[in-house]
Amino acid sequence: MDYRLRLAKRMLFNKRGSLIGAVLAVTIGIMVIHVNFVIFQGLFDAIVRDISNYRNGDILVTDEADYISKSDLSLVNWFERIPFVEAATPRLSSTAEINMTKNGYRIEEFRVPLVGVDPFRDIMASTVHETVSEGSYVFSRNSIVLGSNVARDLGGAEVGDSVKVLVVDRWGQDQIRRFTVSGIANSPGGQGFDYTAVVHIDTLRDMLSRNGEISSLMVKLNDPSKALEVKEFFLRSFPNDDFLAQTIEESAEQQLAGFRSGIAMINIIGYFGMMSSAFAIVTIQMMLVNGKTKEIGIMRAIGAKRKDILIIFILQGMIIGAIGTGVGTAAGLGYTFYAKETKMSWNNSLPLEVTYNWGKIIQTALTSFILAIIASLYPSYRATKLLPVEAMRTV
Repeated sequence: MDYRLRLAKRMLFNKRGSLIGAVLAVTIGIMVIHVNFVIFQGLFDAIVRDISNYRNGDILVTDEADYISKSDLSLVNWFERIPFVEAATPRLSSTAEINMTKNGYRIEEFRVPLVGVDPFRDIMASTVHETVSEGSYVFSRNSIVLGSNVARDLGGAEVGDSVKVLVVDRWGQDQIRRFTVSGIANSPGGQGFDYTAVVHIDTLRDMLSRNGEISSLMVKLNDPSKALEVKEFFLRSFPNDDFLAQTIEESAEQQLAGFRSGIAMINIIGYFGMMSSAFAIVTIQMMLVNGKTKEIGIMRAIGAKRKDILIIFILQGMIIGAIGTGVGTAAGLGYTFYAKETKMSWNNSLPLEVTYNWGKIIQTALTSFILAIIASLYPSYRATKLLPVEAMRTV
C-alpha cells in the first residue's frame, strides 16, 4: 500500500493545477453549507430566541378554553420552586383602540394588541423591557409603553404624551382610560412588541373586569433543554385543571413551520452544490487519467495489476477529499467564528444566533469526503481498462 500511496501523491502533486482545482471544488461545496447554516439557521434561532425572550418564554401556560382563573401568584410560586425555573410572569391580553390629539388633530389606531404585565416579575422572565429605546418600562398603573410602529401610526407619539385607550370588557361595555406614554419599544426582527402596547396588568384587569384572571403564564428556564420535562411535570401536578402547557417549539409552531421548510430547501441547495463539486472531481480526475496514460501503461507493463491502478486513483480521490474537507471545514469554522464575534445581523437589524453545531460540521465534512471518494471511482475504473500496449503509445 505504501508504494501505491507514494505514486498517488506524486502523480497528483505533479499536476498542482488540477489538485488545486479539485480542492477548491470541495472547499467551495463545504463553504456553501457553512454559510447557509450560519445565516439561515442563525436567523431561525434568532427568531426562536426573540419569541422566547419577548413573548412565550421556554414554556407558555394557557387555558384550553378561556382565561386562567387560578391565582397567578400561586402558579408563579409553584414554578419558581423548581430548580430549572429562572422566573415566571403572568400576562393578560386584549385588543384596544388608542387615540391621541397631536397638533390639534385627533389620531386613532384600531385593533392594537394590548398586553398587561406585572412589571416587577416581567423584567425577570422577559427581556421586553430592554427593547424600550426611549423612556422607561411600565411601572405605574397609568403608564403605557407603545411599540414603535404604534407610536408612528399615532402621528409620532412621544414619551410624556397622553393617550386614550378603549377596550371592551367582559360584559361588552366600552371602558376608556387615559394613560401617559412612559416609553417606546423598538426591537429588530419583528418578534418584539413593536405593534403592541403594554400596560400594567392590574389596570387592564380593572378595565376588562377580569379580577385575578390572566391570559397566559410565561415561564423562563435557566436550562431550556429541560422544558419538556418541566412541562410534563406541571401538567401531571394539575390534572383537574384545563391548562395547556407548550414548549417554545410548540407554542411558536405556526410562526416557525414555514421557516423550517425554507431552511430545508436551502440545505438541499447546499448539498446539490456539494454534489456539483463531486462532478468537478470526476472531470479533473479524468483529465489526470488522460494525462497519465503513458505512466499507467508502463506500470501495467512492469507488472502492476488493475487492482493496483484502481487503488492509486481512489487514493488520489481520498487525498483530494481529505485536503478539500480540511480546508473547507477550516474556512467554514473561520466564517462562523467571524459571524459570532462580530455579532453578525440579518439586514443590519436582527442579530443572528450563531452557534457551532458540531454534529452538522462533522456530518458535512464526512459527506464531502465520501463524495470525493465516490467521484474518484469512475475515473479509477477507466484507468484500469487501459491496455498496456495502447496506453504506452505516444499521445
